[in-house]
This record gives sequence, structure tokens and C-alpha cells, in this order.
Amino acid sequence: MQLAFSTLGVPGLPIPDVVRLAAETGYHGVELRAHQEEPVHPGIGAEERARVVAEFKAAGVEVLTVAGYVRSAAAGPDEPALHDLRELLRLAHDLGAANVRVFPGGGDLDAAEADAIAARRLGAAAPYATDLGVRLLLETHDSHRTGADVARVVGPVGHIGVGAIWDVMHPWLGGEDPSATYAALAPHLGYVQVKDIASAEDTTPLPLGEGVLPLAECVELLSREGWDGWLCWEYEKRWYPQAAELPGLLAPGRDHLLRLLSEAA
Repeated sequence: MQLAFSTLGVPGLPIPDVVRLAAETGYHGVELRAHQEEPVHPGIGAEERARVVAEFKAAGVEVLTVAGYVRSAAAGPDEPALHDLRELLRLAHDLGAANVRVFPGGGDLDAAEADAIAARRLGAAAPYATDLGVRLLLETHDSHRTGADVARVVGPVGHIGVGAIWDVMHPWLGGEDPSATYAALAPHLGYVQVKDIASAEDTTPLPLGEGVLPLAECVELLSREGWDGWLCWEYEKRWYPQAAELPGLLAPGRDHLLRLLSEAA
């Protein structure tokens, strides 16, 4: 498995510093948070996109994903969501990223209606994603926090251009066992977001291995199933400013993941 981290853990950090941090701490890739607060988002032009590509290429680090904020299951007309999906897909293509992350965001709706909206929008965008060589990945999050929830959307879409991200925290908070999450998402799984927290009541990010999330169980399960994709550390510093700074935690976090992989081999 290859290792990445999300720039959610280093809010606003310039791209040269992000790339240097990844290279120096032994991470193979980066999930880029695509938001106006960040140096990379759909509003940047061709010249800036080319500079980002050059920075990553020079360091031998991959852009794993453009992490967008489209809420695919939210109420309202489809076209604004489809427009934003297309913008994110073009950005990912220009940066050489394999994936675009999307959220569900259907919490105000009946579950069946939210499922149908998300499946319709993702299905409509899927051919364009495939034409660009990018995959749309729906994250286990908010209204669709478990693997079973996400599978209800991506399964009916039935297109190679649409898959899933397993954020290990949300299914756990939803009471879903890791084996059940994996079983639901395995046909669609793009990659796995790892993290750690103190408890279900306190989701302040912690260094990997210092909290309660079943990381060892998840890694052992993935290894046993022969899955060899990416593990991406999503450290939510942007939402928890009181949390420790991520840069000093990255190397120990890498070592922890490598230790779990070694024990699972």
C-alpha cells in the first residue's frame, strides 16, 4: 500500500512546502483540499496548474486526489452540482490526479430520495470523468456515513468512473464493523482515509495509534483481502485549530502505518 496525507492537516500551506513535506517524511502522495482558502482550487488558471504539476513531478510525489466539497445528494437542482463536478474533474485532470472526492450531504432528505439524487448526479458526471481519466469517489461521510450507505449510491450507478472512499471514522461512528464496511465498499473502493480520535464524543484529531479508531483491524483486513491501494491520513487540523501541528507528526504516523502493514503481512 502507498501512503498519502491530506492538506486539510496543513491549512493554507503553499504547494512547494506541501511537496517538500511529503518528500521529506516519506509519503508517496497528497490529497489536495480544493477550497478557495487553499492554493489549489478550480479557480486557478492554466499557468498555476502547470506550476503545481511541475512541483510534484520534480519531487516524485503524486497528486492522489482533488478533495472537493460538492454535496452530491443535497436538495436542489442538479445543474449547479454537475457544473461544480465538471470543474473539479477538469482540475484533477490538469493536475494528473486520479480522483475527485465528493460528499453526500443529503441529511435534510429522506434516505431513498438522497440516494436517488446522488446516484443521478454521479451517474451523469461519470462518462465525463472517464473521458478525463479521473474517478469520482463518494466518501463515507455525513448523511451516508457507513459503507452500506455509500454502496446504496455507487452500486446502482454501476460505472467505473464512480467509486468510494472509506473514511475509517464515519462508519465506526455509525456502528458499522470494519469487515462490513469493506464488504460493502470492496467493489467500488478507491482508497482509504485513516485518522485517529479520542472518542466518539471527542473527534479532535490525534496522532495515529493514540486514539480509539480500529486502524490495526482495518489494515489487517485490507492486507488479508489482498487490497493494495492508498492509505491517506486525513488530519482535520482546519476544523480543530487546537490540535497539534501535523508536520511533526507525519514521520511518526508513517512509521505507525508501516508497522501495522508489517504486522499484517
